[in-house]
Amino acid sequence: MSRSADGEPAVAVADVLPEFADAFPFEEFNRMQSETLPALLNREDNVVVSAPTASGKTALAEIAICKTLQAGGTALFLAPLRALTNEKESEWERFEDLGYSVYVVTGERDLNPRRAERADVLVMTPEKADSATRKHDSRRYDFITDVDCCIIDEVHLLDSDRRGSVLEVTISRMRRLCDPRVVALSATMENVEDVAAWLDAPSETTFQFDDDYRPVPLNADVKTYSHGENAFADKYRRLYRALDLAEPHIREEGQALVFVSSRQDTVQAAKKARDEIVERDVPMGARGEYDFHTEAAELDNDTLRQSVLDGVGFHHAGLSRADKDRVEEWFKEGLIQLLFSTSTLAWGVNLPARCVVIRDTKLHDPLEGEVDMSPLDVLQMLGRAGRPGYDDMGYAWIVCDRADADKYRTLLREGKEIESRLADDLDAHLNAEIALGTLGDVEDVMGWLETTFYYQRAQRAPERYTAGTDLRERVSDTLGELVSDGFVEMDDLSVEGTPLGRLASKFYLRLATARRFKDCADRAAADPDGFDEDAILSTVAGATEFDSVSARSDEEDAVAAVIGSRGEALTAGQRKVLAILRSSMSGTTPSELQSDAWVIKQNALRMLAALRAFLDRFAGARGANLARRVEARVENGVSADAAGLTAIDGVGPGRARTLAAEGFRTPADVVDVGVSGLVAAGLSESVAERVHDNATDLPTVVVEWGEFPDQIAAGERELHEVTVRSVAGSARAGIRVTVNGHEMTTKPSYLGQATVPVAAFGGDADELTFTIEVTFPELPIPPIRESRTVSVG
Repeated sequence: MSRSADGEPAVAVADVLPEFADAFPFEEFNRMQSETLPALLNREDNVVVSAPTASGKTALAEIAICKTLQAGGTALFLAPLRALTNEKESEWERFEDLGYSVYVVTGERDLNPRRAERADVLVMTPEKADSATRKHDSRRYDFITDVDCCIIDEVHLLDSDRRGSVLEVTISRMRRLCDPRVVALSATMENVEDVAAWLDAPSETTFQFDDDYRPVPLNADVKTYSHGENAFADKYRRLYRALDLAEPHIREEGQALVFVSSRQDTVQAAKKARDEIVERDVPMGARGEYDFHTEAAELDNDTLRQSVLDGVGFHHAGLSRADKDRVEEWFKEGLIQLLFSTSTLAWGVNLPARCVVIRDTKLHDPLEGEVDMSPLDVLQMLGRAGRPGYDDMGYAWIVCDRADADKYRTLLREGKEIESRLADDLDAHLNAEIALGTLGDVEDVMGWLETTFYYQRAQRAPERYTAGTDLRERVSDTLGELVSDGFVEMDDLSVEGTPLGRLASKFYLRLATARRFKDCADRAAADPDGFDEDAILSTVAGATEFDSVSARSDEEDAVAAVIGSRGEALTAGQRKVLAILRSSMSGTTPSELQSDAWVIKQNALRMLAALRAFLDRFAGARGANLARRVEARVENGVSADAAGLTAIDGVGPGRARTLAAEGFRTPADVVDVGVSGLVAAGLSESVAERVHDNATDLPTVVVEWGEFPDQIAAGERELHEVTVRSVAGSARAGIRVTVNGHEMTTKPSYLGQATVPVAAFGGDADELTFTIEVTFPELPIPPIRESRTVSVG
């Protein structure tokens, strides 16, 4: 038997998992991995492992997956970031080569239910798993109840502000739905026993490996900097401080990894660092290496192409996959000596460096303003210091304001206990469980409470969680508030979600936002003709999800230029959201607003979809259709005339604008004109054929009036049936009948075909104009109206 570097017996992969030997990128398990093997392979209990960064936790996930596959089961791997799910899909082609299927579950539109159902290994983020478990009784997502083993990568994510509560309730829900084996992996955390108690992991399968198991010892410290004239100057003072710390290691042929707060900062810091390195005459770069020079020329990013030749790189989620792969490879090979990155790299790729510096401990969040970097992120980044097999010591520094120095020194000295964040969103999560039907009475509610990490931590540290109030009493009070606010109905001891509560759960809304959307729908129902796009945009911009958005002074003029006096009841930050939505509708967002526009727009599109559902449920098809048209304009940046064309598969913003300029407004217009008409409008023949075919999948409405009269005698009344049908595709619709602008009847239908009764009567007016209006609540097609005028006499 061979031995590991520390003298302990090394376990060969082929000895314990012979059929999976090719699934591992090494031949022997290290000491930490070997010590967990009996728990992972010889028992069925849940497992919790806390171990230093870079000590080999990924292999523990793979061992658990192998055991599950051996038994013919399905494994679910929960990755902390969406970017990492794709990396796992690539890494785990090794399992594909052995005949197993690995499937990354992504967004709703891209989900392939058949692939998910047949997968042996599923990869998801906690948010996607939350969505799947909420929809577990649907045909698309019922695969989630077949999971036999759930592996939580970085379980200390429980302590993340909002994402932590999502992970917590998702795991609790999965344990009630299908009770999978849970394997929870974490970087070093102080209270691993609390996580183990939550997951019912016995002491025999709970592991807490200390820094002795780090492949390279870590020397971590805090450095402060002197402030400059403004935030911009401070940023560069921190950069020079970071370079001071990194320079000695680079001169000794080591490498440095510097974490900054944003994608843009990685680029700007790399540019400035290149100039400073030249000034300091630091020996870096590989311009003389012909092969490297040739490969660098193939990079997609122009700035990166120039930078890497000087030994300086940057890495962020906005780079192409190929560029990120090259940067990672060159850093591992030592061709890049100084790398700037966002926090994504700390959670993902195993890319250690002799020296790690955190330049920015604060970051700008488009939805929250300036926030402190999570202590979890800080510890994760510092853990990247030290290259196994190359360095005897890893060096890591936090560069921060003097006022924060003691806080970070305490973090380095004492670590971070993992806390539950469920209390922050207790009402929304409790509502979700009731809306899903997983809790049917008060006893279930109290039973659910005991399945949470929140409950476990409150038992261990009551002074932090209960504040003198019994936890059960708090949950009971929260339940009472849900009932009084209309989210839950309670009959004796049974509980059931209302339509309002179910919609709030379906769209992950804060409950104050759900109430705001319901109020908007009530106003639309009361005055449908007065309901307009301003009401929709202002309702979304004022959602509590945008409460923390801040408008910087240099943005205020741009906001005013876009929206004028609109949204006067909104805060400055919410007016900024409104301005971004307004400008997105025309595709002309001012440059001053662009840095935050993408994140705000993506969140607003989710809100618009939710508001559309509220309008559909509580106000009818007209309001929902208007919201869908606004949503299409915000998403595509097109005029009102072009919005309906975006319903056609294959018609994006550019083609919609082209067709609208030629007078097209709806899919029916595209069907009517035929392929030749589309070619005449500027589309190539192949594109025209595809667009025309796709347009025929959408409704083309025909109103057949039958024997409807042209004239009726005063005092007479005739009842007629009018047929509304689609001669192309079908869709859910709302049919509204008015006479002289006054509503006679409304009818939900599915076209197809529908008949509506219309009463023609001789009243006081000389003429009666009957209008049939057809609206599609789920399509951005403008309302279709046809009228007949009847004379009275």
